Amino acid sequence: MSSSSSCWVKILLSVVGLVTCLEGVNGGVRVSNTSKIEEAVNFHLYYGQTFKVIKNAVDGKSYLLIQNKSRMATRTRYCASRIKSFVIPLSNFSADTHFFPDIIWCYWICFLLGILESMKGITSNNLASECALKLYERGETEMINRNDPQQFAQFSAHFVSDTDQSQACNFANFVPFGEDNPLQRAEWIKFLGVFANLESRANQVFDTVRQNYLCLAKVAANKTNSFKPIVAWMEYYNGIWSFTKETYKLKYVEDAGGENIDNSINKITYNVSNPDDLDELHAILCTVDVVIDETFALDPAEYNQSTFLQNVNVEDKSCFAFLTNQSLWRYDKRVQNSTALDWFDGAVSQPQLVLADLIEALFPTGNYTTTYFRNIAKGEGIISIGANMCDRDTSNPMDPTTIACQ
Repeated sequence: MSSSSSCWVKILLSVVGLVTCLEGVNGGVRVSNTSKIEEAVNFHLYYGQTFKVIKNAVDGKSYLLIQNKSRMATRTRYCASRIKSFVIPLSNFSADTHFFPDIIWCYWICFLLGILESMKGITSNNLASECALKLYERGETEMINRNDPQQFAQFSAHFVSDTDQSQACNFANFVPFGEDNPLQRAEWIKFLGVFANLESRANQVFDTVRQNYLCLAKVAANKTNSFKPIVAWMEYYNGIWSFTKETYKLKYVEDAGGENIDNSINKITYNVSNPDDLDELHAILCTVDVVIDETFALDPAEYNQSTFLQNVNVEDKSCFAFLTNQSLWRYDKRVQNSTALDWFDGAVSQPQLVLADLIEALFPTGNYTTTYFRNIAKGEGIISIGANMCDRDTSNPMDPTTIACQ
């Protein structure tokens, strides 16, 4: 956090703290449970006696969260360019569910916290959670026009990930995608937990997720292979291939016991119409053991190994170990309506499942069923998410899935 931002927060805490100190003397409701940020770097929490402050480092905004039974809740309201106030715990909220590439949704985090039923508004039915779909189809969640901000006034808060859109006073930016590693992104459950006074639950979930993740990473580090498998995340668009350099994806590979393609490969793009580019791309792929194809598909169910081979323009497959060993993967296994990938929701909240998937991809046992990745080299298809798949009580929090770690 910059020194000016830190100074501003301290001033805010001092001013509001003086008010709540007087309230505390007169029996005001005090903050009783707290969260400490241990991994994430893009938001910070501060606690007063009857309020909390979230400092969002991605958009520079601060959220003053005031306990609903405090005197300050009835007389204090902020809606400025750098500060907004909310009364907590939220009585309800809405979420921007409109599809954007790489925009992260919060359904599974809400379910882990036990507040999914409090989500009363959505902006599209592109829902990567079967239980969120169930609530929508039962009429418990309302469809809202995202182009009319006034429609969101009925909600205590509206959570968005598209920070560039026009924002009303009750908009709050939920942006775990700005973090650089999987555990940092997962810790954003504490961000939502603060709005619901559910810090204890958020702490419990994150601790479980982190412990399982670190245990799996330790097991992967002890694999006895002579050489680490080399992994390439790559994407095809408009005749051009590129290797992905997103830090959190590279971190997944390292934690799964693999090695990312050499950093000395500094060419950014490869045009398949250019013979020199194509030859260089094929040469690099001949050194790779596992490929993760991130190419966007209008219909993921139709994207298979033949699609990949056509895009990479290859005839002789003998050079490519990842094809010989059948290790060509995509992270679109769980998808709803051909649009909403659970990679941008459940995979963010439970990175231990992603790590377990990648460990199986790098060190196959045949005894583990992946959650988010499908192996198109073996003809694995998608799982189409539907409301009929929700077999849980949505009024209760869901526990994170833990993978056996030995």
